[in-house]
Amino acid sequence: MNSTSSTTARPAARSNSRLRWLAYLLALAGLLWVLHDIHPEKVLHDLRGIRWGWVVLGIVLDLLSYVVQGVRWRLLLSSFARVRIVQTVRAIYAGLFANEILPLRSGELLRAFLVSRDTRIGFTQVLTTIGVERLMDGIVLATALGAVSVFVTLPGELARAAKIFGAVILTLSLLFVAGMIYLNRVPVLPAGAHPLRHRIRKKLAPFLDGVRLLGVSTGFYAAAGISPLIPILQILALWSMNRAYGIDLAILPVAAVLLIINFGVALPNAPANVGSYQFFCVLGLTLFGVEKTRAAGFSIVAYLLMTIPFLFCGFFALARSGLSVAEMRAKTGELFRTPTAPPGDDPGGHAAGFASGRTPP
Repeated sequence: MNSTSSTTARPAARSNSRLRWLAYLLALAGLLWVLHDIHPEKVLHDLRGIRWGWVVLGIVLDLLSYVVQGVRWRLLLSSFARVRIVQTVRAIYAGLFANEILPLRSGELLRAFLVSRDTRIGFTQVLTTIGVERLMDGIVLATALGAVSVFVTLPGELARAAKIFGAVILTLSLLFVAGMIYLNRVPVLPAGAHPLRHRIRKKLAPFLDGVRLLGVSTGFYAAAGISPLIPILQILALWSMNRAYGIDLAILPVAAVLLIINFGVALPNAPANVGSYQFFCVLGLTLFGVEKTRAAGFSIVAYLLMTIPFLFCGFFALARSGLSVAEMRAKTGELFRTPTAPPGDDPGGHAAGFASGRTPP
C-alpha cells in the first residue's frame, strides 16, 4: 500500500471506529432503559410458562423468511447471470452471521462478496441488487406502516417519522424508476459527451449498467411481487413467539410491533442489533398495553431464541463458503476500506460483458 492510500485509509478507519463506539453506546443506553425498574420474579414466572411448540413454529417461520429473501435475491441477480438458490441463501445466512458478531451491518458487504466470487458477477452489480432489495423492503415497510396506522393508533413521533420515511422511499422509488427508463433509452457511456461528464459516467458505469439491466428483467418484477411475503412470515414468527410467552396480542398489533422494531434497527448499530432490538420491542409492546416487565422479558427471550438458530445456520453457511471467522473479519475490513472493488475483482470487465449481452462464465 502506498503512502497516499495509507493516508486515505486512516481517516476512514477512524470514522468507522467512531461509528462503532457510538453504536455500542446507543446499545448500552437501550439495554439500561429496558432493564430499568423490572421485576425479576415476574420474568422467571413467565419463563416457566413458555410454550415450546409455538417457539419452534416461530423459529421455522423466521428462518423461512430468509429463504424467501434468497429466492428474491436470486431473481434480481438473474438479470446478470444464472445463480443457484443455494448460493444466495448460503450468502444471506453467512451475512447474517457476520451481522451477529460484527458491527455496522458488515454482513451486507460480505454476502455481496461471496456471491460475486462464486458467480463472477461484478461486485458493484451485486451491491446494486442489494440496494434494490433495500428499496423494495422500504416500499413494503412504508406501505405496511400506512396500512397498520389505519387500524392501530401510532404515537405522534412515530407517525411523523413514518410519514417522513414514506416520503423518502417514494422519492427514491420515483428516481429509481426514472433512472431505469432513462438508461434504457440513452447509452450508459454516450459518444461525444463532455469529458468531465464522460469520466463521471465511466466511473459509475457498473452501477448504471446494473440499474439498466434490472429495468428490463422479468426477475425484477417477480422479486418485487414476492417481497411482501418476507415481512408476512416475520410477523407470523413474532406472533408465534408472543403466543409462546403468553402475550395474547392480535396479528395487527404484532405487525405494528415488528414494524417499530424494523424501523428502529434500520440504521447500522451494534452487532446483532443488541440493545436496539430490545428497546424498540419493549417500546412497541408497551404501546399496546403489555406491562413493561413482561415486555422486557419477552424482548430478551425472543431475541435469544430467534438469534441462536441463526448463529448455527450462519456459521454452517460461512464454513460452506470456505471462509473461517478470522478470514471473514479480515475480508469485511477490506470491503469497508474499498467497498466498490474488492481485491481480485474486475467489475469494469464484467460490466462490459453485461452491456454487450454476454453472460459471464
